[in-house]
Amino acid sequence: MRFHRRTLLAASLSLLVAGAVHAKDPKELVIGTSAGPYADQVRFGIKPILEKQGYKVKLVEFNDYIQPNFALAEGALDANIFQHIIYLTRFAEQHKLPLSELIKIPTAPIAIYSHKHKSLNEVKAGTTVALPNDPTNQARALVMLDQIGWVKLKPGIDPIKASEKDIAQNLKGIKLLPLEAAQLPRSLQDADYAFVNGNFALASGLKLKDALRTEKISPSYANLVAVRTADKDKQFAKDIAAAYRSREFLAVTNQRFADYAKTDYQLALEKSAK
Repeated sequence: MRFHRRTLLAASLSLLVAGAVHAKDPKELVIGTSAGPYADQVRFGIKPILEKQGYKVKLVEFNDYIQPNFALAEGALDANIFQHIIYLTRFAEQHKLPLSELIKIPTAPIAIYSHKHKSLNEVKAGTTVALPNDPTNQARALVMLDQIGWVKLKPGIDPIKASEKDIAQNLKGIKLLPLEAAQLPRSLQDADYAFVNGNFALASGLKLKDALRTEKISPSYANLVAVRTADKDKQFAKDIAAAYRSREFLAVTNQRFADYAKTDYQLALEKSAK
């Protein structure tokens, strides 16, 4: 689906973040997330920590990967949490948005699921495989397809930029169905297999442990908190980052998000506690 920027901004600001104008009070924060687990990380882990410091936190949930960055750049949000650095960098450069990474967060991996098959061994010619249509997440799915032996990618390609045109051989004769990431859980009703981003998988009721194959997340694909570049050194940004680095949030991660890939700072906290 293609959006005109002005139309997108109008929809973003009037529908999804109605009333969430950029806070003039430095203790009022508006944080945007994708619907599902990253919203829950803020709701159950980050928001209580910030509220103890006197902040008033409003959480705004989005159902796509397009609007949150425009809303952040326009000032309707103080931070957003839904994307990895590859997506943020590409999106910010393409649309000339002054946005920056603040801190990486625990991340649910992209994985392949099926409601029709119990294993990957049931693949055959004509098997339908749904995967994300945005370039960065599609690349992740294609790399996994290469790893499980369903396709062979051209030698020497950059794995973070892989696209369908980089498929040298379709070894199993599968049919790829590119879809918007939010639609992938629903595609399991019709497709044989589907690659689903962790946040949308969990939001739809899928369990990470039920995936047939799970990506091993690299730092490039760890999700992050994004802020306007001009705000990166402001106190509210430092306090958000500190909340994610805290032992309180680590405890919430272990309790509610145990299957997520933890961050380096969380792994260091766990190591220091032993």
